[in-house]
Amino acid sequence: MPRSIWSGSISFGLVNVPVKLYTAVSRKTVHFHQLHDADHARIRQKRVCEADGDEVAYENIVKGYEVSPDTYVVIEPAELDALDPRKSKMIEIEQFVNLAEIDPILYDQPYYVVPAPGAAKAYRLMLEAMRESDRVAIARVVLRQKEHLVALRAAGEVMLMETLVFADEVISPDTLEEVSAGGEVEVSEREVKVARQLIEMLSEPFEPAKYRDEYREAVLALIEAKVAGEEVAVAPAAPAPAAVPDLMAALQASVEAVGRYDASWEGAEQPKPKRTRKPPDAAPPRKRASTRQTTKKS
Repeated sequence: MPRSIWSGSISFGLVNVPVKLYTAVSRKTVHFHQLHDADHARIRQKRVCEADGDEVAYENIVKGYEVSPDTYVVIEPAELDALDPRKSKMIEIEQFVNLAEIDPILYDQPYYVVPAPGAAKAYRLMLEAMRESDRVAIARVVLRQKEHLVALRAAGEVMLMETLVFADEVISPDTLEEVSAGGEVEVSEREVKVARQLIEMLSEPFEPAKYRDEYREAVLALIEAKVAGEEVAVAPAAPAPAAVPDLMAALQASVEAVGRYDASWEGAEQPKPKRTRKPPDAAPPRKRASTRQTTKKS
């Protein structure tokens, strides 16, 4: 049974809706322990003081911000909470926006927002209003002593809250040398049309459930095989992908490999579909020989 990680209220105008938060994603990463190669005993990490080399208990550890080399200012958790105690237990909505206005690069961690006891009606009212208006709420909330910008939206019968990274945390692609160099490359209209055709041919509704973490499944299968005492063969490294000598030829070959093409894409040289041999029709019934006898004239 999942346990809530936070409880507080959504501030919606003059209305407060008591809610609880649950983590919406459970990571399926395979975790490994560090072992000593000689005897496979666990390797433990200890918190050791640099000054005297003694191990320090967790309750004796405080947070410090380095203001200059080896000089720290200590900050207590209560001091962080005191910066804005009202927001520490409040999801305070600042505005509503269209979902399409939020760049997906800003999304970070999703949470389910559920009503606290006695708040079902107020929660339902807000959920229905957001669904009918097709709007997403932008709010602020303090989680684990850190203020987060979040997006609240209706997701079926529950409200979903996703933390957002701040705009100044996003690295601009203009700072990447490869991106600026790529802007000087030109492509022809014909190449774009064939590439668009390939995209259309491969387009279909998104079904998240059909995608699996194949690497994780392979790791688990490897573990099971080793537990069973099976000998595991190490596959050779995959060869590096070869450079494409002719981009247009590669695009047309890709379109042909899919097996369909759209003749309405004017201006682009259409690859011919592969011909398949049509199965022969059923042979017509053979005519029966005539039973009438003919007499030759002498």
